[in-house]
Amino acid sequence: MAQDPDRQVLEYWLANTPGPRPPSDTWESDPRFKAAAQGLRLTYWLDPGLRAIHDLTPEGPEECRHLFLQSFVDHTFDANAHIPSYTRWFDRQDMRPAYERHRDLLRWIGSTTPERPWVLKYPAHLRNLDALLDVYPDACFIQTHRDPAEVIPSVCSLVTGWRGIHEDALDFEAIGGWQLELCAGWVENAMRVRDERGNDRFFDLYFHELVEDPVDAVGRACDHFGLPLSMSAEARMADWYRENPQGKHGGHRYRAEDYGLTPPEILDRFSSYLKRFLVATEDWESLERMRS
Repeated sequence: MAQDPDRQVLEYWLANTPGPRPPSDTWESDPRFKAAAQGLRLTYWLDPGLRAIHDLTPEGPEECRHLFLQSFVDHTFDANAHIPSYTRWFDRQDMRPAYERHRDLLRWIGSTTPERPWVLKYPAHLRNLDALLDVYPDACFIQTHRDPAEVIPSVCSLVTGWRGIHEDALDFEAIGGWQLELCAGWVENAMRVRDERGNDRFFDLYFHELVEDPVDAVGRACDHFGLPLSMSAEARMADWYRENPQGKHGGHRYRAEDYGLTPPEILDRFSSYLKRFLVATEDWESLERMRS
């Protein structure tokens, strides 16, 4: 969706160092852009395998977690290092002030193109949907769905990759148990909010649909919300997808057992989510395709 010229996204370098977005032909000479590019080169030098998991470029879109770092309330901190006291403190915080700052920063960054709507991505929004909707009452959501038995070990692999840059000794089983409870809590909170605030602002998109035809998937999401999608945007998305296939920077290998988990244990913890989204709304054939 970042390829659509009629929308705007949060570029990595501006997420790192917010400011009004300048013309793109000036970016490479901007010291902030150069610093972001250097930081990414260092990150992937320290752990080359991370790029296969989460590929970032200074000019490309990034999760809006960076904006929450300014309020010191984000899982970036305890994902990158084992800080139990921070986690306990973070769990008690009201996220509305952080989302208000998030909104103000987006206004500032997009002040040179205020007519273009934002497209943002961050899985942790599932944790904070009440606060998000209080600050962004007209927000629309594309909620993506994938087999949790695949997602949880994948996320654990990402967390251990980031932590490995900062810490020498990693407790893989502790990370597995933490991520299992954390992510299950997020999706359960999202189900509650959807029931209380209405499902019409959500569009459910399944992993195999996105992989098989991403342009069609985006088009159906836009149709659901009554949003325009130009032919030129579709062409640019198709070109980008051809140039950036899965596995471009290597394969991402992970096993639940490496984190003290088993697929049945993961599926059991997500049973309410599975019944609602991966069984009730998908036939068994589609579920099996997601498991394959």
